[in-house]
Amino acid sequence: MDIILKDDFPGLGHKDDIITVKDGYGRNFLIPKGFAILVTATTRKIHAENLRQRAHKEEKIKNEALDQAKKLEDIFLTIGAKTSTKGKIFGSVNPIQISEALEKAGFEIDRKKIILKDDPIKEIGKYVANIKLHREVKVEIEFEIVSE
Repeated sequence: MDIILKDDFPGLGHKDDIITVKDGYGRNFLIPKGFAILVTATTRKIHAENLRQRAHKEEKIKNEALDQAKKLEDIFLTIGAKTSTKGKIFGSVNPIQISEALEKAGFEIDRKKIILKDDPIKEIGKYVANIKLHREVKVEIEFEIVSE
C-alpha cells in the first residue's frame, strides 16, 4: 500500500514522502491516526502540485535569508553588562540580550534562532554567535561583552 506522510515519522520518512507500507499498518494505524493519506491518482496529482508550489515559496524565503545574512556578516555588537571587579557578570548574557542588541542595530531576529557555543556567557570578552536564518542559511556574528 502506498501512502503520503503528513508529518515526519521516525523510522518511516519525512513529511510529504510517498512510501510503501504493509496494508494492515497503513489501514489500521497510519491513516486512522492522521499520520498519512492513501495514494490515489487524485492525491498523487494534488501532492505533486503542492510540492511544486512549496518549492517556489521556499526559494523565495531562502533568497530573503541570504540577503539578510549578507547584511549581518559585517555587524559587530557591543553588549553592556553589570560586572564585578574581577570581570564576572552578575547574571549572564544569553540569546535574549543578543536579540535585543540586534534589534537596536535594525535587525529583527528571533532569540530562538540565535545559538551560542558558551550558553550562558558569564565573563567579559569577545564571543561568536551563530544565527540560523533558514534551514540552509547560517551566519556567524561577533559580539563583545563590556562592563557598564
